[in-house]
Amino acid sequence: MSTKTQVELSKRVSGAGWLLVLAPLLLLGIILALIVTTGGGLRELAGPPVEKLTVQRVILPEPGMIQIEVINDGPQPVTVAQVQVDDAYWSFTAEPSTTLPRLGRSTFTIPYPWVAEEAHVVRLVSGLGATFDAEIAVAVESPQPSLSLFLRFGLVGLYVGIVPVMLGMLWYPFMRRLSNAAMNFVLSLTVGLLIFLAVSTWLDATEFAAELPAFWQGVPMVLFVSLISLGTLLALSSRRGERTPLQVSYLIALGIGLHNLGEGLAIGAAFSLGEAALGSFLVLGFTLHNITEGVAIAAPVVRVSPGLKHFVALAVLAGGPAIVGTLLGGYAFDPVLATVFLAIGIGAIVQVIWEVGKMVIRDNARAGRPAVNWISLSGVVAGVAIMYFTAFLVKF
Repeated sequence: MSTKTQVELSKRVSGAGWLLVLAPLLLLGIILALIVTTGGGLRELAGPPVEKLTVQRVILPEPGMIQIEVINDGPQPVTVAQVQVDDAYWSFTAEPSTTLPRLGRSTFTIPYPWVAEEAHVVRLVSGLGATFDAEIAVAVESPQPSLSLFLRFGLVGLYVGIVPVMLGMLWYPFMRRLSNAAMNFVLSLTVGLLIFLAVSTWLDATEFAAELPAFWQGVPMVLFVSLISLGTLLALSSRRGERTPLQVSYLIALGIGLHNLGEGLAIGAAFSLGEAALGSFLVLGFTLHNITEGVAIAAPVVRVSPGLKHFVALAVLAGGPAIVGTLLGGYAFDPVLATVFLAIGIGAIVQVIWEVGKMVIRDNARAGRPAVNWISLSGVVAGVAIMYFTAFLVKF
C-alpha cells in the first residue's frame, strides 16, 4: 500500500472517528430539546412546585433598616410576596426584583426598627406560601467602611496572625542548641501541629460549605479542591526533587497562611454580625493557640542560618493572611471564597505534613532509629495535644 493511500485511509478513519464521537452528543441534544419543548410525555407526573431560597447575608446598614441578600438555588423561579419580621408583616423593597429566576440573586430592604443586641427573625413568604427564615442572633449595626474600623480589623488580624508567629520564631536560638534526638522530637511536634491544623481547616471548610446554596455541592467541592491542591503541590514537588529545609519552612508558612486566612474570615464575620465579643481574653487565646505555628515554621531551618529577611518573610506569609481575612470577613464575607481558600489550605497542609514527615524519617534513618519510634510518636501526640487544648481558648 502506497504512502498516499495510507494517508487517505487515515483521514477517512479520522473522520469516521469524529462522527462516532459526535453522534451520541447530537442524539442527546435532540432528546433534551424534545423533553424541554414537549415535556416528553411526563407532564402528568409533575409534582407540586419546589421553591427554595438560601439567605446569603443579613446586613443592618443603619438603625431602622434591615437588608437580606438571598439566592434562588431551587429548580424554578420564586416570587417573594410578603415579608415578616418577628411575626409581623412589613413593607419592603427588592433589588433587582421580587421574582428570582433559578440561581438569581436579590436584596430585600425592610424598614424595621430593630433593637440593638436583641434577636430578630425575618421571614420571606413566597407567592405559593413557602417561607424562608433569616435569623439575627444579636442585632448590631453592620460595620461601614472607615479608616478607624479598617485599622481595628487590621489590628485584630495582626494579633491573631503575625504576632504569635513571630513570638514562636523567637525559640529558634534555643532550638539550635538542641541535640539531634530533641530536634527530631520538635520536627515530629511540627507534624502533630500540622495534623491538627489540617483537621481543623477541614471542619471550618465543611462548616462554611454547609451554608452554601445546594448547587455548589459544598462538601464534595471541599474534597475535590483539597485533592486538586494536594495533587498539584505533590506534582510540583516531584519535578523539583528533594526540597531544602528553607523551602520546607516556606511551604509550612504557606499552609499556615491559608489556614489563618480562613480563621481571619471567620473572626471578621463573627465580629461584624455581633456573634463574638472583641475582648482581651479572645485575643490572648488566639495568641497562645497560634504561637506554636512559629515553632513549626522555624523547626526545619534549625541546622541552617536563613537570615533575618527570611524570618520576616515567613512571618508575613504565615500571619499576614489573617489580616486580609479579618478585613474581608468584616466587610464583605463570601462563604464560597472562604470555602475554596480553606480547601486549598487543606491540600497545602497535607502536602507539608508529607514533606516534614520525610525529614523526620531521614533523621531517624541517619540515627539508626526505626521510622516510627517513641521519640517521633511522642512528638506528634504532643503537637496535637498542644493545639487541641489551646483551642479551648478561642472557641467563640
